[in-house]
Parts: sequence; C-alpha cells; structure tokens
Amino acid sequence: MQWLGLYNYWIVIFLMMAGFYVVISRSNLVKKIVGLNLFQTSVFILYISMSKVQGGTAPILKEGFAVYSNPLPHVLILTAIVVGVATTALGLALVVRIKEAYGTVEEDEIHNKDESL
Repeated sequence: MQWLGLYNYWIVIFLMMAGFYVVISRSNLVKKIVGLNLFQTSVFILYISMSKVQGGTAPILKEGFAVYSNPLPHVLILTAIVVGVATTALGLALVVRIKEAYGTVEEDEIHNKDESL
C-alpha cells in the first residue's frame, strides 16, 4: 500500500497521458494547444514533487535544522511557467492568423486547402 502515498506521481502520469492523447487524437489546433498545456503542467508537478525533501526546511541556517530542501527546482519551474504562458500566447496568436488565412482551425481542412492550391 506504499503506492497510495505517491498519489502525486499518479496525477502526473494521468495528466501526461491525457495531454498526449489530446495532442495526437484531435485535429483542432486550439485543442492541441490545450493538450500541450496539460502535458506541460504534468512536467511541472513532476519536478516539484521530486524536489521536495521529507522533513526538509527552507535553506536558512538556524539551530536545530539539519535537512534542507533545494529551492532551485522551484525557481526553475517558476521560470518555466512564464515561458509556458508566453509560448501558449504565441501559439494562440498563430491559430488566430491561421483562422484568418484558411477560415478554419481544423488540421485536416487546412491540409486539404493546401493540397488543392
């Protein structure tokens, strides 16, 4: 029953597989971006889960504390979240331009219109 204590890793696996499924199964470009965001969120949760040290405190030197958690993974994830938001905004801006150019955001219809030209 030790695997029940690792529920956050099960959440990571579920989110990762759900995001991957959305990316490969949907032809709508907006849904693909949502799937990529799900996948990205699962990676964030994975890194944060791995960086937590049982019984660790913030790395501030005080009497009575011997185990410290490393803050670097948390800082890197904050940076990754900012990059992820910017990437999502760029992706959605590209989807808007594709919609203006082709009149649709469905990948199959875009390929058909390109082949007919």
